[in-house]
Amino acid sequence: MAKNIFTEENFLKLEEVIQKHREQKGALIPVLNDAQKIFGCLPMEVQKKISEGLHIPLAEIYGVVTFYAQFSIEPKGEYTIGVCLGTACYVKGSQKILDKIQKELNVEVGKTSADGKFTLEATRCIGACGLAPVITVNEDVYGRLVESDIPAILKKY
Repeated sequence: MAKNIFTEENFLKLEEVIQKHREQKGALIPVLNDAQKIFGCLPMEVQKKISEGLHIPLAEIYGVVTFYAQFSIEPKGEYTIGVCLGTACYVKGSQKILDKIQKELNVEVGKTSADGKFTLEATRCIGACGLAPVITVNEDVYGRLVESDIPAILKKY
């Protein structure tokens, strides 16, 4: 069961962040970064508060949130699994790795597992082509994978 992120405490923290950055030029990105740390994501309710606090149109904020990959409207899991689908990884079988992870966790690409533990993302080249196919779990990198490696990797988390 997902925890309630919309607590009074979280909105008070957000207000402090907005006040701290309000007069700064280019305040939006730092406020969005801090807000995502507070709430774990940037749902519309949070974007509206930022819009009101910084006097920036909601459409502009939504555009920034949806443009940059580091921002998320949906809550992310404790662990984000990135499966590289760049050319080298794809040729070496990363689609099979992705399919295996989806099956093991019962989660779709771009979604979070029912227990809130894992978010699965398909990524582009991460620059580890010599290790293809590659996945990342948060900051950990796993390379030269075959489908049978996946259960043991997931079990670590």
